[in-house]
Amino acid sequence: MKPRFFPSADRIVVRLAVTLAASFALVSLLSAQATFHNAPPEAAAKANPISGMENTKAGQALYTKACAVCHGATGHGTGNIPPLTAGPTQKAKDGEIFWYITKGDKPNGMPSWAGMSDESRWKIILFLRHMDVADPHPAVTQFLTAPPPTPPFTDFRYETPGTTRKITVADLPKPFETESAGNGPQLVARPDGAWPKALPGFKVDLYAANLHNPRLIRTAPNGDNFVAESGPGRILLFRGIEPDGTPKLMSVFATGLNHPFGIAFYPLGPNPEWIYIGDTDAIVRIPYKSGDLTSGVPEHVADLPSNGEKGHWTRDLGISSDSKTLYASVGSDSNVNDPDTHPDEKNRADILAFDLDGKNQRVFAYGIRNAVGIAVNPTTGELWCSTNERDALGDNLVPDYITHVQPGGFYGWPWWYMGSHQDPRLPGTHPELKDKVIVPDVLLNPHNASLQLTFYTGHQFPAEYAGDIFASEHGSWNRSVRVGYEVIRVPLHQTGHASGEYEDFLTGFVLPNGNVWGRPVGITVAADGSLLVTDDGSGSIWRISYTGKAEKK
Repeated sequence: MKPRFFPSADRIVVRLAVTLAASFALVSLLSAQATFHNAPPEAAAKANPISGMENTKAGQALYTKACAVCHGATGHGTGNIPPLTAGPTQKAKDGEIFWYITKGDKPNGMPSWAGMSDESRWKIILFLRHMDVADPHPAVTQFLTAPPPTPPFTDFRYETPGTTRKITVADLPKPFETESAGNGPQLVARPDGAWPKALPGFKVDLYAANLHNPRLIRTAPNGDNFVAESGPGRILLFRGIEPDGTPKLMSVFATGLNHPFGIAFYPLGPNPEWIYIGDTDAIVRIPYKSGDLTSGVPEHVADLPSNGEKGHWTRDLGISSDSKTLYASVGSDSNVNDPDTHPDEKNRADILAFDLDGKNQRVFAYGIRNAVGIAVNPTTGELWCSTNERDALGDNLVPDYITHVQPGGFYGWPWWYMGSHQDPRLPGTHPELKDKVIVPDVLLNPHNASLQLTFYTGHQFPAEYAGDIFASEHGSWNRSVRVGYEVIRVPLHQTGHASGEYEDFLTGFVLPNGNVWGRPVGITVAADGSLLVTDDGSGSIWRISYTGKAEKK
């Protein structure tokens, strides 16, 4: 019996395919090839220098971070992506696979991973050799018998549209009250009949499908919707909505980017002249006029801290309401490394600010472990963020959060959390900061993996939704029973301010047995007032519209 390993990589993933889908469709051609994807003989002769159980576990962590979004946590494929547990990959020699993932095949959607260290690539290959191939979609039966969560905390079994939740600092358990779990999502293809669930009166349509790692989405002033496909390094444009809920037009707007995520339009108003893009290592901008379907040449604006494949890689962007400040979120390089002793954390776990030409870099707020999503509140002009907090303190620590960001504010990472709670892994450090830690506005269930957020500025939904926040929760890996995998609503009560509660809004991405078919990432208000939600688990965009009538089942 093969040993079982548990994922331990960060929940933010990037696209990696170890085999290309087009070649799987040409099985007869592949079988005739002398080597794997025509790898040279010298590649086939190269043996894997890495061995051992610890390296296999490390390889699984790397695989979970880089490959699972496409091929599934156990390598059995997701959607139309082929499995790695059988066929050409398992028949190939280690050196051939190493050659292929180093070289890549961009025309077929396979990037080069030459930037990943040799050791990391070999560890992934080692893990490929230890995949359990007995059951392609094992039911996670422990979820069915696990005891109910202790309120106010929850898990996927109890996430239902319309359920309101409120977590306070007084609800937090002690560190290590439960063991830290390694429980990455078992991604499966969306089964027949599986569909996101919304409140009565709301309708969910499949806006787009067969996308490759769709992440952040933003709507331009003219109503076009721009989507960052981070893995392939490109920006897609979707225009209009047909009567059946699908786009009227789709175009590849920009290519050749480096894991793009954030998108911002400047100047504010109906006629922007630039589109700013947050690559993982830089801010670039592209000349733009309303209606453009393809881009010009990107212009470098500013460098951003980056460590390649390591650490949090998403970089969201926002522009202040007075159009004078460009914000960029930069997540930490680690879970809880002390910046005093880890130079790689310099200018990370921060929201940085720049002039619009990229000059005058400064720290706007700090101690924010990973503000994946940022947005300026159109009512108050305040910057808000959606943050992934730290892991490995137990099932119900530390809450992710959504909050307005105070200029110069300190939010605790890595030494403190949620006010005066010191991280037990860094005892006695920076006591002078204890009383400076800001408690966020809205505490979310720990390990939700809260990603992009948007303010509802449309007029289609009922009046009580005006100005509220909607946020995508990508879903947990560091929790014994899954949580997240939904869209939530944060009421702002038409005041621009939160009072701590949030509401399940769109659920249904987890099957009763615990397998996952969808993972919300990005969210935007479309021109007609509907919501568009990207889903990198199924490679889709979902559209949520209000009809005022309950859908028939």
